[in-house]
Amino acid sequence: MCLARAGSGMIFMTVAATMTTLQGEWGISAAQGGAIISSFNLGYAVSLVWLSSLADRIGARRVFLSSLTAGALLAIVFALAARGYVSALVCYCLLGLALGGTYTTGLMILSELYPADRRGRVMGTYIASTSLGYTLSLVISGFALAVGGYALAFWLTALGPVLGAAAAWAALWRPLPEPRTQETAPGLVKEVLVNKKAMLLIGGYTLHNWELLGMWAWSPAFIVACLAAGGSADAISRGSMLAGLFHLMGLVASFTAGHLSDLLGRAKIMVVAAAAGAVVSLIFGWTLLLPFGLVMTLGLTYAFLALSDSPVLSAALSEAVNPRRLGAAFGLRSLLGFGAGALSPIVFGFILDAMGQSAVGWGLGFGVLGLGGLGAMTCALAYGKAIKT
Repeated sequence: MCLARAGSGMIFMTVAATMTTLQGEWGISAAQGGAIISSFNLGYAVSLVWLSSLADRIGARRVFLSSLTAGALLAIVFALAARGYVSALVCYCLLGLALGGTYTTGLMILSELYPADRRGRVMGTYIASTSLGYTLSLVISGFALAVGGYALAFWLTALGPVLGAAAAWAALWRPLPEPRTQETAPGLVKEVLVNKKAMLLIGGYTLHNWELLGMWAWSPAFIVACLAAGGSADAISRGSMLAGLFHLMGLVASFTAGHLSDLLGRAKIMVVAAAAGAVVSLIFGWTLLLPFGLVMTLGLTYAFLALSDSPVLSAALSEAVNPRRLGAAFGLRSLLGFGAGALSPIVFGFILDAMGQSAVGWGLGFGVLGLGGLGAMTCALAYGKAIKT
């Protein structure tokens, strides 16, 4: 399952990795570049809602395998057909729609297979595999840009979902065991919408995604801008590959935070991660003209902190909601979370278009993302109080 998720993740960062090149070759603005990424996130969010709820009825395994298979086919379509703003917008959106069944369904399968006291570590491992896919997406794209341009980057990263689908079928070709109990689940309103702990976790995830997906969308371009400001001759390809290190830090964060939350409690880890990540968001963009080593050190810290609360939020929600309604809860969370994540790259792009790609523009752009981190911290604090009452 982790190999399947890593493979599907190889297409997620392709546009972000090639953003500077696409702006030049396609003649698109920063806002339009952000909109392409947002179209993927929006498609992903919409399909997550429907497919997560569908998994409650027909089983997470069926949805997981179907989504990966469709994603493999549409990744090839994206690599073949995306050659301008409109075609990329449409193809990337359809790809997001297809791959929406690979995230929460995987978490649902894991929640069926592992007890609550191990879920932080297990779900952290699953989310870490996603970060591995993102890292490969950026590194492969950076290499491909230097060798064959953005088209080669599209084709090479499109192989990831194909390999991921093959790995998923190899792992899950046999049906999962049926749940031991088949009792009627409480209604969505009772189990989720008036469940204070669940709604605080969903709210925290929404604000967390505003920050995280905005950072993922624009940090490769920011690293390129930092290298260009320092006079680097190969800023675009080098920047894309270096930005892959951000996702390696996310991989470490998923392992670490998930395991620590099993030991120390979910709320404590969520509060610390959200608060520290917000602080770095508020200062990161202002480092444009500082020594590049300092920028990378701060960026790697940022990447670690911004993702740290993700596996913890997932594990906590799996404990707060009746298992028979977990798909619906994950679906609502995904709609709000990836909806926010679809909007933040566009807002960031508008700020850059208005202020220019200067320290002010980058500083304000990342600063707006930091507001999400502060909101996620507030939700985590309230959740900590709720579980004590």
